[in-house]
Amino acid sequence: MSTIQIAIDGHSSTGKSTLARALASHLGILYLDSGAMYRAVALYANENKLSDAELIAQLDRVKVDFDSKNEIRLNGRVVESEIRSMEVSSRVSGIAKLPAVRKKLVELQQMVTQSVVMDGRDIGTVVFPQAILKLFMTAKPEVRAKRRFEELVQQGKQVSYQEVLENLRSRDFEDENRETDPLKMATDAILLDNTEMTLEQQLREAIALFEAKS
Repeated sequence: MSTIQIAIDGHSSTGKSTLARALASHLGILYLDSGAMYRAVALYANENKLSDAELIAQLDRVKVDFDSKNEIRLNGRVVESEIRSMEVSSRVSGIAKLPAVRKKLVELQQMVTQSVVMDGRDIGTVVFPQAILKLFMTAKPEVRAKRRFEELVQQGKQVSYQEVLENLRSRDFEDENRETDPLKMATDAILLDNTEMTLEQQLREAIALFEAKS
């Protein structure tokens, strides 16, 4: 079987990672969350109280990878839960627009030689422009904020719905308007609006689209 590359891009809190993980499991291939990589770099900047310029100067000290359980590691430490905080969410879009950070992480992502489902903001446009299937996920902002709010509350985080909604809208704006590799739908991507879709419906749709491309 030839190497399979599937790219899932889209707006914040659309469930990209959930769908990508489910699709990868169904196909029996690797899943990688590129957004977790940017969040890990943002966590490093926050923990070390670094400005953007200071972070760029220290990028060679930042090692980001995944362990055997596919959990994100920052300099050897699993940080899967830490990177989901509102503090990191508030910083990550600013970190992700830094050309030096994008260059470092895109190079790491493009080193993946296995069949993979990867989700993020620029997978179909920059990382894997030749992917066999490209999905672009979106949903109404209020629906996305509600989902994210409920997820954070379940994790014991002290946040308000309005805070989550404002953060989501801010990240969308920054992602779509950054100079380097902005969030945009690839010309050959398929739009998947999951405002009123269950995960099961999304997975069935993604499987059908993949089979149609194979």
